[in-house]
Order: sequence, then C-alpha cells, then structure tokens
Amino acid sequence: MYTLLSGLYKYMFRKDEYCVLILGLDNAGKTTFLEQSKTRFNKNYKAMSFSKITTTVGLNIGTVDVGQARLMFWDLGGQEELQSLWDKYYAECHGVIYVIDSTDEERLAESKRAFEKMVTSEALGGVPILVLANKQDVETCLSIPDIKTAFSDCTAKIGRRDCLTQACSALTGQGVREGIEWMVKCVVRNVHRPPRQRDIT
Repeated sequence: MYTLLSGLYKYMFRKDEYCVLILGLDNAGKTTFLEQSKTRFNKNYKAMSFSKITTTVGLNIGTVDVGQARLMFWDLGGQEELQSLWDKYYAECHGVIYVIDSTDEERLAESKRAFEKMVTSEALGGVPILVLANKQDVETCLSIPDIKTAFSDCTAKIGRRDCLTQACSALTGQGVREGIEWMVKCVVRNVHRPPRQRDIT
C-alpha cells in the first residue's frame, strides 16, 4: 500500500526537471523568447512588456512545465565578453536553444563562430540543440535555407545528436510552442543526461 501511495505522490507532485540553456549573440531575442515561453506555458504568468526588455548582462532564469517535465531555462548574456562564461553551465544542462537574429546578416558569421565553439565542447556531448531562426516576422529576414547554408559546415561538428533548425518569431510567438515541445521530447529520451527530480511548488 505504501509503495502505491508513494508512487502516486511522485506522479502527482513531482516533475522531472531539465536545465536548458538559451544562447546566442546579444540582441538575437533570447530574453523575448524566454518571456514568450513563460507566457505560453504558465497560465497565470504576466509577461513584462517586450519593449522594456534590454540586453542581458549575466543571467535570466525561468521555468515552464510541459506535462511531467519542468524546463528550467538559463538565458545567458550573448555579448562577446560574456560568451566565455557559457561553458561554465554546459555540464549541468540537458539541452541548448541557440537563437539567431535572422535580420542581422552582418553578424551571421559571428553567430556561427559562437555556435561552432559551443557545439564542439565535450561538455555538451549528446545534448540536443534547437536552433531558432528568430525574427521571421520581418520581411527582409534570412530564410531557414539561407541560415542552413551559412551554418552548413557545422553539420559534422553537431554529430549524432538531436538537432533542429526552426523558424521563430519570439515577438509574435510563432514557433515558440513547437520548439519547446520538440525540446521536451529530446531531453526526456536522452538517457545520457537523466533529469533532476523536484517536488512541485
């Protein structure tokens, strides 16, 4: 009887927690994506005004619950001097969301260099990566094929892990739910990085 009740308690009041990094250059839309995610998945969450979001210096944290999974997001600053801190979080993360500003062709090569450095880290081996081509609501943005072409020589470095490049507009919410749901599927089935269990509070 105790085992049955204990199992029921765990099912009802515990969630598997997965840490997901949100990375990318500054002004790519990482924090807007985080706010939009919290708005879409947390019923009573009142998002801050997107016009008031400024460049992240340090770290923003947020959580969303999707079924029995809880994603804890770590939104890290993308300025060049802060990118050196990214790898301090790799060992504990279960997934990475890499955000690209599709409207900023001038910085695409810089974004690719940051992506390459990140994806070749041994500490991220086997971790799923969601690449979001953000700001797709802007007419002059680069398309998904454009971005895939620009990042094509990263394919071998990505290796045998789950990786998806997806269109997104953090501002309008396009692609946000689909991206999060894809990430949940990937982190749940990745046996190499088991979740942390947390009581629901």
